[in-house]
Amino acid sequence: MNLLIAALAPIVIIAIYIYSRDKYEKEPIRLLIRSLIGGVAIVYPIIIIEGFLSRFSDTAFFQAFVVAAFTEELWKFLAVIILLYNSKYFDEKFDGIVYAVFVSLGFAAVENILYVSDGGSQVALSRAITAVPAHALFGVTMGYYLGLAKFSPAKSFRYKFLALITPILLHGIYDFILMSQIPILLLGFVPYIVVIWIAGFKKMKRLNRYDDDQGHKIWTIKD
Repeated sequence: MNLLIAALAPIVIIAIYIYSRDKYEKEPIRLLIRSLIGGVAIVYPIIIIEGFLSRFSDTAFFQAFVVAAFTEELWKFLAVIILLYNSKYFDEKFDGIVYAVFVSLGFAAVENILYVSDGGSQVALSRAITAVPAHALFGVTMGYYLGLAKFSPAKSFRYKFLALITPILLHGIYDFILMSQIPILLLGFVPYIVVIWIAGFKKMKRLNRYDDDQGHKIWTIKD
């Protein structure tokens, strides 16, 4: 039970934080639950596909960018698009971040339980400050561009492409640093975590700017 709590604690903390950052029209709880369940539901197909792709190469680059990053971020993207993107409650740009992060946290919850149950409290601690926040930050990036796509019809395809490819690249770099075990890259792991944290907070801040003159109009984002 203690390990289960340790595995889920960072998920709950991040979920509460993201929910609190949605300043005006909070998303319905049922949609947040749908987002989390969607993230949980994609675990099974991801495991199947990753097992299949792993047969083609065991290099760190292929495992990081194709097996892990591409497969996981693609299914997160599909979950958001299929389950949430066309919802009438997706009516603000910041909502893209909320939904994408909650889908990512649903996936991260299952992944974290599996890792922590096998590795114990030390793994729980290390993942609480690295892997789980990383999944959330990949979700922030995905949701940022999906928020722009939702309210920029003329550039929808471009932003949706960025919503998929950017998290894949960020995730791939993260995994490659760890899988390659190249000393000089490992030295850059903590700075890389710091960079994606800063970038994630900037994206949240940018989408959460509202013009309060007439309630809560969405701030115009410069390309």
